[in-house]
Amino acid sequence: MTIILTDFIGQLLEYPVLLITTILTLSVIMVNGWTDAPNAVATCVGTRSLSPGKAIIMAAFCNFLGVLVMTLINSSVVQTIYNIADFRGDTKSSLVALCAAMVAIVLWASAAWVFGIPTSEGHALVAGISGAAIALQGGLSGINPDEWTKVVYGLFISTLMGFAFGFGATRAVETISRNFDRRKATPFFKKAQIGGAAAMAFMHGAQDGQKFMGIFMLGIFLVNGEAEASNFIIPIWLMVLCSAVMALGTSIGGYRIIKTVGMNMVKLEPHQGFSADIAAATSLLFSSIWGLPVSTTHTKTTAIMGVGVSRRVSSVNWSIAKDMALAWVLTFPGCGLVGYFMAHVFLRIF
Repeated sequence: MTIILTDFIGQLLEYPVLLITTILTLSVIMVNGWTDAPNAVATCVGTRSLSPGKAIIMAAFCNFLGVLVMTLINSSVVQTIYNIADFRGDTKSSLVALCAAMVAIVLWASAAWVFGIPTSEGHALVAGISGAAIALQGGLSGINPDEWTKVVYGLFISTLMGFAFGFGATRAVETISRNFDRRKATPFFKKAQIGGAAAMAFMHGAQDGQKFMGIFMLGIFLVNGEAEASNFIIPIWLMVLCSAVMALGTSIGGYRIIKTVGMNMVKLEPHQGFSADIAAATSLLFSSIWGLPVSTTHTKTTAIMGVGVSRRVSSVNWSIAKDMALAWVLTFPGCGLVGYFMAHVFLRIF
């Protein structure tokens, strides 16, 4: 099952609650591009391979490509997000609860941006819609434990892969280039890091773009009375819409988070920044192929930590890493509770 653009526009006009849900979902996608995508190019800016302005433009373009290309190849992450929470019920209540979840995610992500903390919008998305579904269904039957298992697996696997690949990639690069002339090696790795950052931005779009398309498909099927649809085709127009909005959000800003991740947490040399980007992008690629909805923020920051530890443990600013870890731990219960209470409020008002 799928939907053509003209039919979707007609449904927006017919169902105001779907229009509100769509606006809120697009807002979440823009916030994601604004607050999450900058992590992809943080190391590239930190090593001065690119200026912040050029890095953000590159990230916006590569995010766009990532959403389009990966969804055409493998859309299993969309299916996971679509099935992770149960919004079955009457159409109005289901869409109102979905609206509440989107509001909760925007509030959570915006608060993280204010404090310059690179939290995960992907995990906030999972938590927010789960909290709203629990409120809608009146209990834990609102979530799908099988799909939640994939999220938990993805959390640990991406964190471990990011750290291990970051550590291993740095050691491998240093071993291969140990006899190189440093005056020639540094310019080479600065150029190589631009490619690594582009790959990281591409994979960010591939992962997070699919998560939000899952929410779009859920809203569309709720209106059409197909909340239990198991097989669907993602229309090209939806891929273009999500990728364009994410790219727009990325182009708006993100320097504060770039500074936290790429400059303050670990001081990196160009070859180390290249290693972190390649390690994180590789981890995200494996996760996408396996259908695991993982956090690009977690993956990138743990890769940077792995790079730092490969030099020496003290090279990592562990106080910043601790703040990040605390934000990650709080995201699931925090955003989940916000989604739960917002759903109750919205259901009573509307």
